[in-house]
Amino acid sequence: QVQLVESGGGSVQAGGSLRLSCTAPGFTSDKCGMAWYRQAAGKQREWVSSISTYGSTTYTDSVKGRFTISKDKAKDTVYLQMNNLKPEDTAMYSCYTCRSWGRGTQVTVSS
Repeated sequence: QVQLVESGGGSVQAGGSLRLSCTAPGFTSDKCGMAWYRQAAGKQREWVSSISTYGSTTYTDSVKGRFTISKDKAKDTVYLQMNNLKPEDTAMYSCYTCRSWGRGTQVTVSS
């Protein structure tokens, strides 16, 4: 069982930036890729971005050019740098790896 802990969420105005972190203490194996998902209130969970075990990255179209995913293997941490945030980015953001979910961190963007 992988224990994931997200942090970095908060409330910002449109155009602002946040950096989310997802840390898995004690998880030293890099056999799984990592991903960020988000779920807005009353809506279905949506995949946002992934980074593979090789370091390749992918993004959903709505965040391309604004979000950047990265990881630090030594820290067992994945990051999501979010720039030029929009109100439609408002959601609970959760990280996922090795069939395990974090509890999420809330991002709220006002106009």
